[in-house]
Amino acid sequence: MAELFSPIDGNVWKILVSVGQKVQMDDELVILEALKMETPIYCEEDGTVSEIRVKEGDAVKEGAVLVVIS
Repeated sequence: MAELFSPIDGNVWKILVSVGQKVQMDDELVILEALKMETPIYCEEDGTVSEIRVKEGDAVKEGAVLVVIS
């Protein structure tokens, strides 16, 4: 199981996956927005999305868990 963390403080602009979806390394999962810049969050391993802990529009802090991959 892998947890993907936010590398920055920002807002969840777009969620590109859903629970149960199979993903591969380097797939884009979430796009964060901070200071009008978009920061994509990429999958770090192959697996299945088991949990999404944020929703579009949420403000997140650096280090917050965004997505769990199993």
